[in-house]
Amino acid sequence: MDNPQYKIYKNPNGPAIGTVKAKILEQDGLCFKDLAGTGQLLPYEDWRLPAEERAKDLASRLSVEEIAGLMLYSPHQMVPAQPHGPFPGTYGGKPISESGAEHWALTDQQKDFVDKDHVRHVLATGMENAEVAAKWSNTLQAYAESLPWGIPVNISSDPRHGSRQAGAEYKSGAGDVSKWPEGLGMAATFSPETCGKYGDAVAKECRAMGITTALFPQVDLSTEPRWMRLEDTFGPHPQMTTDFGRAYCDALQTTEGSPDGWGRDSMCAMAKHWPGGGPCEGGRDAHYPFGKFAVYPGGNLSEHMKPFLEGVFQLDGPTGSASAIMPYYTVSWGVDTKDGKNVGNSYSRYIIHDLLRKKYGYDGVVCTDWGITADPDSEIDSFSSRCYGVEKLSEAERHLLAIENGVDQFGGNSAIAPILEAYQIGCQRHGEEAMRRRMEESAVRLLRNIFRCGLFENPYLDPEESVKVAGCEEFCQAGFEAQLKSVVMVKNTGALPQKERKKVYIPTRHIRPMKTFFRSDMPAQDIDPAADGLVDKYYDRVSTPEEADFALVFIESPLSDGYSRADREAGGNGYVPISLQYRPYQADAAREESIAGGDFREDFISRGYKGKIGTAANEGDLDLVLDTKKAMGDKPVVVILRMHKPTVPAEFEQSADAVLIDFGVQSQALYELVSGKAEPSGLLPVQMPANMETVEKHCEDVPFDMEPYTDSQGHSYNFGFGMNWNGVIDDERTRRYHV
Repeated sequence: MDNPQYKIYKNPNGPAIGTVKAKILEQDGLCFKDLAGTGQLLPYEDWRLPAEERAKDLASRLSVEEIAGLMLYSPHQMVPAQPHGPFPGTYGGKPISESGAEHWALTDQQKDFVDKDHVRHVLATGMENAEVAAKWSNTLQAYAESLPWGIPVNISSDPRHGSRQAGAEYKSGAGDVSKWPEGLGMAATFSPETCGKYGDAVAKECRAMGITTALFPQVDLSTEPRWMRLEDTFGPHPQMTTDFGRAYCDALQTTEGSPDGWGRDSMCAMAKHWPGGGPCEGGRDAHYPFGKFAVYPGGNLSEHMKPFLEGVFQLDGPTGSASAIMPYYTVSWGVDTKDGKNVGNSYSRYIIHDLLRKKYGYDGVVCTDWGITADPDSEIDSFSSRCYGVEKLSEAERHLLAIENGVDQFGGNSAIAPILEAYQIGCQRHGEEAMRRRMEESAVRLLRNIFRCGLFENPYLDPEESVKVAGCEEFCQAGFEAQLKSVVMVKNTGALPQKERKKVYIPTRHIRPMKTFFRSDMPAQDIDPAADGLVDKYYDRVSTPEEADFALVFIESPLSDGYSRADREAGGNGYVPISLQYRPYQADAAREESIAGGDFREDFISRGYKGKIGTAANEGDLDLVLDTKKAMGDKPVVVILRMHKPTVPAEFEQSADAVLIDFGVQSQALYELVSGKAEPSGLLPVQMPANMETVEKHCEDVPFDMEPYTDSQGHSYNFGFGMNWNGVIDDERTRRYHV
């Protein structure tokens, strides 16, 4: 059924009905789908009824196996799929290149998990373009419509509008989506209104591609400056993060003109990560067992929950609240004051049941973060093993514990067997009636979101219209303007702007071997920051400082790791400092013993690293600045810092005549600013620390408790600081959000 032909039936003052397979029922002069094939209009088929009522009716009709399928999330789907790589797929048992299948055809694996495993939540990652995405969505929805109950597929996506992975040059109309600043860059605009426009573009473009659930926004309060996921947040300011999260979710979920806000333009927001993933001890991230602990030395849990409780749970628009929530992997150390259990958040009855569900009354979908139920790896330095604190339980028992706590869905788990086994154990423990009731409760929440987005009425797309929406000029231009607004200028002694066409020297970067995100070994790299050739549209690039009129030095935040097998093999505990400076430093100011600790793979408790040396794989970035300044003499040196987390500027600032902070934008945005075609207006959404001592002494859960750096011009690189061509910015934004 590749690229199926669907039919549309119009309803006066009601939704259009789109179908490939279902028969149409006519009642009261209106059209409805006969999804169940009964010849009668069942409550769940009646679009006049509230989503809650329809969801309850359908949930009551489903088998336990069908409910278990709703609780699954598919593996990552590539469209089209290739036979090799991390997310493979075949077509009639053959690679797509040999199968003759269209690029939007369903893989064998997709047909299996939708039919046999009853999966209705599918995570799409790579999509060739908007046309292929729309046709694949149509094919998938037609296949699901042909199965019992006709339950549509809720396609979801991780963030796909960020500009850091985009091409260097601004483009539109290419079938791709518009490109906007990353989370921290959006925060640097200090404008929740811009964030709302971003959410509106995301929703419209994603819906044009068949995507109905956003696995974002990330509203973690990023109080720990060493955290690798900080750049995806809206920063450490509690009110700013709250306002941005609210504006974003409102824009994602609201269909204009709908009484309850939900409809064909709506996209379900899955905000994350409850109760806040920011305060990770020592900056180590919980994707890895060596970073599993979140700590609260400042007793500041309440501020970390604020973006949820006062933000995404309290929307200004009619949808009221983010439709789904994802807890983080972390063990929130010491938070459980009732049972005293230090386990991963989804396994904590106190955090999910007592706080989220009961105290704060959240009734949306709770979906675990990805891959928390599998058995642990024997190696602590691994990209896996996230069943923190419940390693001794079986996989089925882990599922049951999460379900008992109030979790509805399991991210990254496409295996139905553990949920069915969990159900059987639950029946023995609680009785079949109680266990069935609990499973139906999750089914209602999950189905409700599918009803809200209008998928039961018409999940089908016009591919030609999809191409017009995704990557349209309006959204691309708005995204590029937001990129320009996100760049922060923290220093300028007259070096900027460089308006005339001049000769520019841009040195090549060198990065030593390091670990990748997936903990594999990455060899040393030499990177040419101007390899895309875009600089040629603005300046004449020369190969030596002597030839140049000015220099552009591209660097990024120090690349540092919080765990070392070499340290462990040399007799240490494996834990080392995460550095925010380029030169090696000794962590003499670190705490003697870690706050949290303990793992079945370790024979010690403390994860402390006091006195150890912190290093950065890109120490060479500092040498680029120092050497370039020495070679350039009195000629201007402009440093562009790609800052994915706060950086200590003391080592390089005095050797720079101007410094621009880039939180992840297309190269063209930077050249537009350097050349004066646009003016910097961004403000620092974080503190830039004076040194590593103040970083080591700060509390992971407390914002703005570090000493900010003061530069050679007397400017403090504190939250809210930024410059334009006239000097330090002081406007309504700096008065709206301050410390």
